[in-house]
Amino acid sequence: MAVARRKVRHKYHSFYRRALYSFTLVISVLIIGTVLFHYVENYPYVTAFYFMSMIATAQGPAIVPAGAVGKLLTSLMAFISIGSVIFALGFIFGPFFGRLLKIGEEKLKEEEEALEKDIKKLRKK
Repeated sequence: MAVARRKVRHKYHSFYRRALYSFTLVISVLIIGTVLFHYVENYPYVTAFYFMSMIATAQGPAIVPAGAVGKLLTSLMAFISIGSVIFALGFIFGPFFGRLLKIGEEKLKEEEEALEKDIKKLRKK
């Protein structure tokens, strides 16, 4: 008797919803960082946004902040922004990679069963 598997759907199941949440997180971090660099380092908004986007994409800042507070803020925002980008990518594509892993495990199990059958045939001979 086969057991019916029930599909569990939760509120984050939709790819578009996960993408929206992730996009909102990354944009929020970029906006907060832009405003902070505007006030702490007196960068114009465009320069502050450029600075923040370079940090968030792990390319490093093109300019070095002048003050100690700016350098500490850069360090803090690097951890926060890179972490949020990595989290966002994992949140968006996590279910896809989970399915790939499950398919890979099923294929591996099929291969093991086929090899065991072949070994049994060879032992009988």
